[in-house]
Amino acid sequence: MPRVAGKVAIVTGAAMGIGKACAELLAAEGAAVAITDRETAAGKEVNASLLALGRRSMFVEHDVSQEDEWKSVVEAVAKEFGKIDILVNNAGVGWFGDVEHTSFDDWHGLLRVNLDGVFLGMKYVIPFMRAAGGGSIINVSSIEGLIGDPQLAAYNASKGAVTLLSKSAALYCAKERTNIRVNSVHPGYVMTPMVEHAFASSGNPDAMRQAIEVLHPVGHLGQPMDIAYGVLYLASDESTFTTGSELVIDGGYTAQ
Repeated sequence: MPRVAGKVAIVTGAAMGIGKACAELLAAEGAAVAITDRETAAGKEVNASLLALGRRSMFVEHDVSQEDEWKSVVEAVAKEFGKIDILVNNAGVGWFGDVEHTSFDDWHGLLRVNLDGVFLGMKYVIPFMRAAGGGSIINVSSIEGLIGDPQLAAYNASKGAVTLLSKSAALYCAKERTNIRVNSVHPGYVMTPMVEHAFASSGNPDAMRQAIEVLHPVGHLGQPMDIAYGVLYLASDESTFTTGSELVIDGGYTAQ
């Protein structure tokens, strides 16, 4: 039997990269999937490809930093599919900047997406999951939510906050006996459009990629589906005793 058969999932930032892989894998394993993203054209393409395969899916244009949009998204998904069982808070942005030279506007702009979006997603999906008898929330953090990088001040702050916010939410949901689990996932460097853009902006993409690969003991970067399989585990009933945990999928990066 498919591993998430009969479940309903929301995946944010699902138009590309890790979010797209998560949406595709969850759908392949039996879930109805709501694809949300600000990238409308790409999001609609993902939705169309799933529908063409006979999957149950929908696309919703969505800026995760906006509270009113979160209210609309969860209501639309519950109306379309009848319930919500899984939330993958994947949408995120990233750029380089040290603590001295990051502008206040850039700081807040990144936190609004990477942290506010996760908070709002959990806040508005929990009542729907409670009504459905439980659920699983998977917050995509990063290895940068576990270790520091001198050139990622705002990104480190946002992903570190997601790590501990996930634990707080996990404890709340457990103590309230909601049957809702909350876990965080921590990818290493994965070949996504965001990482490819970072390499391109360095001025020497090949050299930067080689330098980053060396930091991963397995000797190569990850692929989006590497992360999606971890998300699938946390979304499924195979992980019913797992909450407040950090699932690190990083090719050994943080083991050093």
